[in-house]
Amino acid sequence: MRVICGVIFLLAMSVAYGDSGGQQEGLQSEPLARVFQAEDMVGTLVVASADGEVLHVHNAERAETRFSPASTFKIPNTLIALDAAVVTSKDTTFEWDGSDKGLPAWNMDQTLESAFKVSCVWCYQEMARSIGSERYNSALADIDYGNQQLGDHVDQFWLNDDLQISAHEQIAFLRKLMDYSLPYRREHVDIVKDIMLAERTADYSIYAKTGWTGAKLGVGWYVGYVEKGDNVWLFAMNMRMDRAEQAALRKELTTRSLRALGIL
Repeated sequence: MRVICGVIFLLAMSVAYGDSGGQQEGLQSEPLARVFQAEDMVGTLVVASADGEVLHVHNAERAETRFSPASTFKIPNTLIALDAAVVTSKDTTFEWDGSDKGLPAWNMDQTLESAFKVSCVWCYQEMARSIGSERYNSALADIDYGNQQLGDHVDQFWLNDDLQISAHEQIAFLRKLMDYSLPYRREHVDIVKDIMLAERTADYSIYAKTGWTGAKLGVGWYVGYVEKGDNVWLFAMNMRMDRAEQAALRKELTTRSLRALGIL
């Protein structure tokens, strides 16, 4: 009986995770677990091939848990803003009003590209107020993004825990971004991909976005994809992040994990 139940469980997991020809990895990845354990860090990481044939997961339960996307929402938010013509190119400018915005990198005029890279909150809040709740409600449903909730504040919902998404759902969104199956113009998707470029070497390129909910919610994110030759790998990592000094760990844990898997 135990053998039969075990077989049924494995088959169920295979169906649930879209196993194709037995090529997917198991739900728990030991190389990833060792990376997180070395830093005594609570978090999750999902790494998937673009074709969906290979899947690596650390902390399967947390990978299914929804959290505020924080600044990782700037990926779909930029697409929504471009579609609404609130911005028109990566060079669209935002004029700083001279008041302290909280970080030195935010206390200056910005372009769409620089605002994305430094996670300029006030820039994206300006865009959000121009986009409006009605368009956001429609867009979040169209792209099937997380719980699709806005709450009462159109310039806060991706920061205050109204909008939530899991690591697996981040991967699903990134896959649609990669294959141009989102309901947006190809040139707008290309703008977003261009400003997502975080690192380029002779061997690979990483396109990604960080995020932090702040200490109150305590979640840090690093999501994106790696291009290496003809191969593309999607990744979505989140971790418990209680203070800004932990920020570098988001990328470090992800890149160490990708190296442990032989991707980098």
